[in-house]
Amino acid sequence: MPRGDKSAYTDKQKRQAEHIEDSYEHRGLSKPEAERRAWATVNKDSGGGRKSGGGRTKATC
Repeated sequence: MPRGDKSAYTDKQKRQAEHIEDSYEHRGLSKPEAERRAWATVNKDSGGGRKSGGGRTKATC
């Protein structure tokens, strides 16, 4: 997957990034900088692209 490819993100993450990007642009940032910061924020909050699983597993002690 090349850098900048957003196919590994869920629809929710894409919507969040778009909303955050709009907010940054409203504050006066350029389009590329707003997009960069938006995706950085999504990665910070969710840990990156789509994650498999998500359920808790039993500890085998």
